[in-house]
Amino acid sequence: MLGLQSHAMRNVDRMFERYGEFHRNPTNKAIHWVCVPLIVWSLLGMLWAVSPIAAYVAVAAAMLFYAWLSPSLAVGMLGVLMLMIYPLTLLGGRVLVVCVAVFIAAWIGQFAGHLVEGRKPAFIEDIRSLLVGPAWLLGFIYRRLGIAY
Repeated sequence: MLGLQSHAMRNVDRMFERYGEFHRNPTNKAIHWVCVPLIVWSLLGMLWAVSPIAAYVAVAAAMLFYAWLSPSLAVGMLGVLMLMIYPLTLLGGRVLVVCVAVFIAAWIGQFAGHLVEGRKPAFIEDIRSLLVGPAWLLGFIYRRLGIAY
């Protein structure tokens, strides 16, 4: 029976469950609520510094993954990513230096969280976790608001 249940589990649930195994410590979870969005924003900003088109292409590629994971989460992630772009437009020529600094600081925070957790980051075992992490956080918000995904 268990084998049937796990086989029937949706991709999104399976990936969130797996990602959650690496994030059980409350301190690590709290750090992720700050650092994961900062990493996404700063990565988007570094791409923006290269070319806004590069940033939009990355968003489009991420949307393919999120649509496969869950169409409703893809809509939410698209909204989040679009909201993240606006502050980048305000930074002008400082966007690259600010985003590199934020990226480094946020990854230091992430690794500190995983030291507290006592477990390596999920992306070490599955690179898709770099995209799952932001959606995992959005999944908490969806559940709190009663939005199905």
